[in-house]
Amino acid sequence: MRYILVLGIVVSQLFSLQTSEKLFECTQIFKERKSELLVELERIDEQKQALSALKIATEELLQKKEANITAKEAEVNAKLAEVTQKEEATKEMLAKNEALLKELKNIKMNNISQTFAKMKPAAASKILEEMESNEAAAILQTLKPASVGQILTKMNSIKASELTLLLSN
Repeated sequence: MRYILVLGIVVSQLFSLQTSEKLFECTQIFKERKSELLVELERIDEQKQALSALKIATEELLQKKEANITAKEAEVNAKLAEVTQKEEATKEMLAKNEALLKELKNIKMNNISQTFAKMKPAAASKILEEMESNEAAAILQTLKPASVGQILTKMNSIKASELTLLLSN
């Protein structure tokens, strides 16, 4: 029995030695793995810092571009306002010019009609026969109906009928 007991103690010591060696190996593996993890953690931290710097740089660039776009937008809006203002001024000037042109035509027509009103019907009819029909009709419209009748009777019948048709429209 003693022999068995001594044998049991020796066997347990052997197992305990093996367990101790395994524990030592595990501790060493954990230390190596810990150092690997620390290196990996440092690398991740560096990448995190680089990503943060990139994010900040990107945000700054985006802000600069937005400011540039806002400035360009303001410039375009100012140009658009200027063009719109010039367009309005041009429209006003065109309307004034058209009114002046119409007034000048009326004055010119009044002068012409006064000239033809003072002329003898035979002389007026010769001049109107040589003119284009639209222009002659415009002049005849400004004259008194009695004068128009006298002038038309002195004209060539074809031209007189053409002018009469234009006057009726």
